[in-house]
Amino acid sequence: MSEKKRTILVVEDDKFLLKVLDDKLSREGYTVLVAHDGNEAMMKFKKGPLPDLVLLDLVMPFKSGFEVLEEMQASKKLKKIPVIVASNLGQDSDVEKAMDLGAVDYLIKSDFTISEVIARMEKQLPPKKK
Repeated sequence: MSEKKRTILVVEDDKFLLKVLDDKLSREGYTVLVAHDGNEAMMKFKKGPLPDLVLLDLVMPFKSGFEVLEEMQASKKLKKIPVIVASNLGQDSDVEKAMDLGAVDYLIKSDFTISEVIARMEKQLPPKKK
């Protein structure tokens, strides 16, 4: 029986970075859902299927990553999904706020390669389903 592909929701307003992440994650065997802002991310959750992990930017138009984290924490269904924040915000207060709102990891974009992001994701993803 083949393994079910794991689904990643990438929430990122930088179109170039979003394309790079989408391409790399797809080549690594993930099903990739994309959202360009927090509102679109929340719509993806409502439409389903739910992702196995969310890679979330914080500074976005319409609804910030912090607001997305708050809404996810308010939902029994969504609060179970691991969220890795990938942001250019590197202040301790931003990291602490994201972690307090339920993020499981925090990456400063300029400090990590795409391969390192994937390695961090692998640590947080639930085991593959058969």
